[in-house]
Amino acid sequence: MKYLLMIYMNDETWAGLSAAGRDAVMAGHEELQRITRESGELLDTNALGGPSTTSVVRVLDGEPVVTDGPFLEAKEYLAGYYLMDCESRERALELAAMVPDSRHGATEVWPVMVSSGWTCEW
Repeated sequence: MKYLLMIYMNDETWAGLSAAGRDAVMAGHEELQRITRESGELLDTNALGGPSTTSVVRVLDGEPVVTDGPFLEAKEYLAGYYLMDCESRERALELAAMVPDSRHGATEVWPVMVSSGWTCEW
């Protein structure tokens, strides 16, 4: 089953870490990626741009309306993700606990709905 591990960031928390603390987070990501590549569980991973680089698109009266910034005012934002193929939910939760950002923020674990054309399977 595929799981999306969504990493949430708080700029104040990140800024409060020492250089060594930030280096440890990055090293933790490298190690998690190594482990999950070797096991075949890692399908994809990316870091996302910060809130100041985002746009929101809504269609109002048939016309797209684009605004800058995130949809919600929040201190935490989606900063990146891992897409994993795990044998069980328990394994996905175990991997989420290995995400170094989980020590300073949160990592959400969502099962991925697989789509085949317009027919969705859970």
